[in-house]
Amino acid sequence: MRPTPHKSLAVTACAVAALAAVSLPATPASAAPATAPRAAACTPAQVVANGGFESGTSPWTQSSSSVITSRVGESAHGGSSFAWLDGVGSTHTDTLSQSVTIPSGCSSAKLTFWLHIDTAETTSSTAYDKLTAKIGSTTLATYSNLDKNTGYVQKSFDVSGFAGQTVSLSFTGKEDSSLQTSFVLDDIALDTSGGTTPPGDSTRTPASPAYTVNLSSDTSGTQWSGHESATFTNASATALSEVYLRLWDNAHGSCSAMPITVSGVTGGTAGDLSVDCTALKVTLPAPLPQGQSATIGFDLGISVPDGADRFGADGAFSNIGNALPVLAIRDAAGWHLDPYTNNGESFYSLAADFHVTLDHPSGLLVPATGTSVDTPGSSGRTITTATASKVRDFAWAAGPFSKISGTSPAGTAINIYSVSGISSSDAQSMLATAKSAVDTHASRFGAYPYGELDAVIDNNYWFGGMEYPGFVLDLVSTTALTHEIGHQWWYGIVGDDEYNNPWLDEAFADYSTDLAQNKTGTGCWNSVSWASSAEKITNSMAYWDAHSDRYSTVVYGYGKCALHDLRRVLGDTAMAKLLKDYATSHWYGVSTTAEFKAAAQAATATDLTSFWTQHRIDG
Repeated sequence: MRPTPHKSLAVTACAVAALAAVSLPATPASAAPATAPRAAACTPAQVVANGGFESGTSPWTQSSSSVITSRVGESAHGGSSFAWLDGVGSTHTDTLSQSVTIPSGCSSAKLTFWLHIDTAETTSSTAYDKLTAKIGSTTLATYSNLDKNTGYVQKSFDVSGFAGQTVSLSFTGKEDSSLQTSFVLDDIALDTSGGTTPPGDSTRTPASPAYTVNLSSDTSGTQWSGHESATFTNASATALSEVYLRLWDNAHGSCSAMPITVSGVTGGTAGDLSVDCTALKVTLPAPLPQGQSATIGFDLGISVPDGADRFGADGAFSNIGNALPVLAIRDAAGWHLDPYTNNGESFYSLAADFHVTLDHPSGLLVPATGTSVDTPGSSGRTITTATASKVRDFAWAAGPFSKISGTSPAGTAINIYSVSGISSSDAQSMLATAKSAVDTHASRFGAYPYGELDAVIDNNYWFGGMEYPGFVLDLVSTTALTHEIGHQWWYGIVGDDEYNNPWLDEAFADYSTDLAQNKTGTGCWNSVSWASSAEKITNSMAYWDAHSDRYSTVVYGYGKCALHDLRRVLGDTAMAKLLKDYATSHWYGVSTTAEFKAAAQAATATDLTSFWTQHRIDG
């Protein structure tokens, strides 16, 4: 994804009739098993930093400098400082948040905090002013002026379900137009304890997924229904008792009006939805041993909401990204069930095979991941059959696009699909950019393996651009399109956990774009200015969702500058060889920060320890 100056996205969750059932969205599955660090036994720890507010404000993010305070009017539970939210007596909102990592090897995780509430409200029945406590996207509790008390009261919550995740711990206080209510917090702690047996091994599973999908659309291409099946193999020595399907696009609606619905599950028993209805547990009939395969199937409904989004309809033109349900990954850290993010990507999947049949009105063109063949359907309809091998996701679009095609000098077929309002000269410019970019990246990192490449061009995209295997969405922008095509290698071919390691695809795609445009990044590290000691290139999306104004600057800008600096340490030839060899060794696999650092260190006799420290690259 190539962010633009962030417009607040108004993805209106269009009212979608929940096609009776359970729901799911899209993200691909796995390739050859790769290794991840083995989960360690639990080391009891308290993971909230500066929970008593006695060490300044770091690493807390506060809505104003007066939230963490020791000013007269309230008092601390312990020490001299505390967090004072609201207490203004007029319409007002205060927020306080911190990113925390809950270890995966611990059976117990308990959040506690001390809360004092005083208020000038006199009602005994109406909650005018409220404080909401959340972890990740889950609301733990809401307190109000009705909960006033004369002193501090300790609150306690079991958050063990977030083990293995980095999430935001946040408090939001909202006051109405009159009569103050003060919400005062102190001594916040999140204690982990209790050793558990880590998962049996670090192998990523379920492996080698193959998806077969048959869908039919309405006349507009915004409503799709049909059937999907997923076949997979357990690559792990630990038996699979269940799998999870990611319903990513339910983040664009609500649990009461889900854009993605699933019913009639076969091959397993559908359980409860979780993570804001973006994850569906399917319990298998019996534990699946290592090396054995299974298939689950389900009926699928997709309702595309209004909005020029990666999943949304810009007038007559629909983009349908992350809409097909795909299998989540289990590794040594457990199941990866991170929440959806609009700031970047949450997607983490293994390379999979897709065979997708799309039945649609002939007046709609349907660009898609993979190689597509159109055949006549019933009266006035066309069947688009798309086949893709070793891809991490599948996306398509539908609409009365204008289409132009060409072939890059190295032989890749390029198709440009333009919405109304895109001039023919701009479309031709994007075709020329795509031809150049795909060949330039291929010459550096390895031959493009996906056959054709489709690009949908629409200047209304608030997000700038978005990558899918063999299929990208973009503005009319040479730089942005070169970046999204760079993602065909960094995330598409060389995968990564986009939620927990966004720099591994975004910084690498931006660095690749600089190389393609003959930009050397000379001196770019000189402009680096860190916002806090907690800010690092390698922070997760949980951190960046809490610091969204810094995401692009650090992950894209500082990230690519760090890679330029690494090139200057290694030398141009050694850096070029490092990236090509690294792509080759991780082809259809998964990259981690630790693996890249090890490969870089192996490419030079210079000790890079201080380099990683200076550039804030942890892992």
